[in-house]
Amino acid sequence: MAEFMDLELQDGVRMPWNVFPGIKQEAANCVVPVSAIYTPLKEFANMQVVPYAPLRCRTCRSVLNPFSIVDFNAKIWICPFCFQRNHFPPHYQSITEENLPAELFVQYTTIEYESPSEKLSMPPVFLFLVDTCMIEEELGFLKSALSQAIGLLPDNSLVGLITFGTYVHVHELGYSHISKAYVFKGTKEVTKDQILEQMCFFVKKPKPPSGVIAGARDGLSQDSISRFLLPASECEFALNSVLEELQKDPWATPADQRATRCISTALNVAACLLGACVPGSGARIMAFVGGPSTEGPGAIVSKNLSEPIRSHKDLDKDSVPYYHKAVKFYEGLAKQLVNQGHVLDVFACALDQVGLAELKVAVERTGGLVVLAESFGHSVFKDSLRRVFQSSDHDLGLSFNGIFEVNCSKDIKVQGIIGPCASLEKKGPLCSETVIGQGNTVAWKMCGLDKDTSLCLVFDIVKKDSPEAIGQPTSNSFYLQFLTYYQHNNGQMRLRVTTLSRRWIAGPGSIQELIAGFDQEAAAVVMARLVSFKMESEVN
Repeated sequence: MAEFMDLELQDGVRMPWNVFPGIKQEAANCVVPVSAIYTPLKEFANMQVVPYAPLRCRTCRSVLNPFSIVDFNAKIWICPFCFQRNHFPPHYQSITEENLPAELFVQYTTIEYESPSEKLSMPPVFLFLVDTCMIEEELGFLKSALSQAIGLLPDNSLVGLITFGTYVHVHELGYSHISKAYVFKGTKEVTKDQILEQMCFFVKKPKPPSGVIAGARDGLSQDSISRFLLPASECEFALNSVLEELQKDPWATPADQRATRCISTALNVAACLLGACVPGSGARIMAFVGGPSTEGPGAIVSKNLSEPIRSHKDLDKDSVPYYHKAVKFYEGLAKQLVNQGHVLDVFACALDQVGLAELKVAVERTGGLVVLAESFGHSVFKDSLRRVFQSSDHDLGLSFNGIFEVNCSKDIKVQGIIGPCASLEKKGPLCSETVIGQGNTVAWKMCGLDKDTSLCLVFDIVKKDSPEAIGQPTSNSFYLQFLTYYQHNNGQMRLRVTTLSRRWIAGPGSIQELIAGFDQEAAAVVMARLVSFKMESEVN
């Protein structure tokens, strides 16, 4: 086990079975599935970042790695996954056994590529959604915490502000002379085209006659975008001024009713605004919620206080009039955010429920954060918010808009992933018929990830060869490769590649080698993830 524990420090991977069962039946007999816990952006002291594009196999698209077989004379490398012979390009012609590129060094089984041809993306975007249906004291706590958080943001990060209660207010921070906001009715769903029209995006620059409008490249002027999303260094004064003047929702709430709170409409407006201004670039919607949603398509309860909020028993009995409509809305929102590459975070501070059961699908699929506390003045909320933004050298350590792919040897298939990701529905021969978590694909979207984000991958052994009844145990190597393409917090797109080699074991005496390579800690984590996933997805 010691050798595999050392490999974790090199690759960020832990496996319950570090030696794999050699045939399908043996794998099926294992209570703990053949799986891996992988941390895509784990920090390493000796991480090698190379300033060029990766060299890929022309058949299976795997990346050149230390396990590739290289013919230095013919300038050819053989892919260990599909055994395709690939020629080295001209800039590799000086390669020899003494002059190797970094990706062929044994110690660099995990390597990162930062291609100079990749243009810098936009800086990270933070769009704050603030609930105004709260008592003055709670609103004061929240404004104080947000003012501190804004001061911790990197100067180049873009910031926007939306407040919501009975109506949704999108604040124009680029108009510094006087506070200015665009208002949307809380009961209506709005589209991206309606937002572009109502928020005057084409006053100075005419709207293109055809095509999708998405960002500065596709027809929006930068001046229009900068009215609502400004660099933190430029809008700090304007943003703090708006927060200071921010008051409780002015619409009176009768004593026998709940406040009119349109969380879903505000999230819809936020998603459409980011989809129009910064699609495909790293962005986070950070929603600060102080109670249940009572208005709009994502409402969880009526405004009438005589009607209680649904409980676990109500969900079990399916006596929940608002639940299914709200979940359907948030599933649509999750799909939209995943397509855009944006993250949803929820900071819910209230003594009552806020509707996280309906909302969680959008948070989970985008890799967002959830913080629950009793009050915005509670240390749980304040410390959690500070930890999101506070890090060394003014570097948040947050990465965005990732795509995760898996490649493996022919006798292994992927059942799925349990973790903060969404399927990209990229089917192929490596997809198993058995699905666990996000399955039926070999590629997943990870809208938000950091150095602690981890995924649980579950594999299926399809090798059916029976071991010889007599003689030594048969064993041979197989390979796994994990590719994580993501936007680094400096704005640059990077590709991290981790390539692993393990052994098959079958035949007499193989049980001892299986036991010797068993990782109890990794097995406990995998089983915990499986149990929690089944509790959420399966009927008792």
